[in-house]
Amino acid sequence: MSENAGYLAEGPRVGIRHFTYEDGAEFTARARESKDLHQPWLFPPGSAAAYAAYAGRLIQDPTKAGFLVCERDGGGIAGFININNIVEGGFLCGALGYGAFAHAAGRGLMAEGLGLVVRYAFTTMGLHRLEINAQPGNAASLALARRCGFRLEGFSPDFIYIDGAWRDHERWAITAEMVRKG
Repeated sequence: MSENAGYLAEGPRVGIRHFTYEDGAEFTARARESKDLHQPWLFPPGSAAAYAAYAGRLIQDPTKAGFLVCERDGGGIAGFININNIVEGGFLCGALGYGAFAHAAGRGLMAEGLGLVVRYAFTTMGLHRLEINAQPGNAASLALARRCGFRLEGFSPDFIYIDGAWRDHERWAITAEMVRKG
């Protein structure tokens, strides 16, 4: 880890770290700049109050873990990856949600960041399985799941309520054994 970077893990171009309340101004500015990229799939917080509530849930709720994907060359926050619905005990699973910011889209930064989060989840956090639920029309999200070694496991009709309607989702997953073999 780079001195004073505060990264939980690093790759050649990005590092991952937890959300802080101090990230609000940059995060919300990036979210507003990325509105056309995100919608209709994703609606990250675009105001200070919305960010404070969102970050607070990720920071305080033990069933959630939020990670910022940051460019190591000083380019700032490239995107975010959250592990939601973390279940311990015999399940040891969590559901991933993520989004790139427009200035970083298409550059492979999120694939690198997702790889770091997956390894962190399976080692430091002790999870066994991670799932991604993505809408069938969200080509970028599905490509990221594929690129990072997730396997397609099924289809869930009317699965998640997004933008005023229940949306179908493809279910993708990866386990610690899959990463160790790969």
